Amino acid sequence: MEKQAKILLIDDDPDFVQATKKVLESKPYEVIVAYDGEEGLQKTRDEKPDLILLDIIMPLRDGFTVCEELKSNPQFAGIPVLILTSFSQRVGETSLAVSRGLTLEAEDYIDKPIKPAALLARVEKQLRKKRK
Repeated sequence: MEKQAKILLIDDDPDFVQATKKVLESKPYEVIVAYDGEEGLQKTRDEKPDLILLDIIMPLRDGFTVCEELKSNPQFAGIPVLILTSFSQRVGETSLAVSRGLTLEAEDYIDKPIKPAALLARVEKQLRKKRK
């Protein structure tokens, strides 16, 4: 049997985390959760996930910083990162520059809210690419 893909979900919104975890676990994925960027980096080191779903607007370290750290570390650079963001709706609330997101090496950008089927399709696409 094929090994379960391990997905790390980094997001500071507990409701979103629970809902997204349920969606991902409807497939044979093992889902690990972190609620801020610091914890996300630690869990990446400990768990070595196959894919990371990363929120942008979080305390301690925002998603941009976390993504930059992951991609600059050869040990983690190969892990696909899907940026989750309600950024387009919250641009006025945050000091983060949209242009900064475009310079990141993230594999995909997902606007919240996302339909479960669309989320699973994007996750599967990145996992397939990684297996090649």
